[in-house]
Amino acid sequence: TLTVDAHAGKILLCNDADGKFTLPSISTTTPSDPTDPNQANNIGASFYFYIETLATDLDIKTDGTDKFKGAVIIGVDDGSKKAFVPAATNDVITLNGTTKGGIVGSVIQVTAIDAATYLVHNSLLIGSGTIVTPFADA
Repeated sequence: TLTVDAHAGKILLCNDADGKFTLPSISTTTPSDPTDPNQANNIGASFYFYIETLATDLDIKTDGTDKFKGAVIIGVDDGSKKAFVPAATNDVITLNGTTKGGIVGSVIQVTAIDAATYLVHNSLLIGSGTIVTPFADA
């Protein structure tokens, strides 16, 4: 499980082909002192994933309550590409190293933007074959 303190704002090098990365639950608690860096509110926290080892069954998931919005683009070496948008209930991104992306060099950024919503953006997955959505429900 990732934490805001240890992982947000950092490039997370993914070297576990079937790693499971759970994003922290989004907290929208209004801080008593908005300048205090030690607050529960984590709106704006971003997590950057860089695939350094070919993914085979790598998951980036929420707590199940939080969902994904935004999009990812998957490109393949023949020049074809496609953008995928998550369904309203999707809370998992799975990379398989082929049709769902996850070849070395793939990048994904997710940011907590409001209550129960992680925005997927600045993301380019490298895949092969007939590409399909990496988004799913847990």
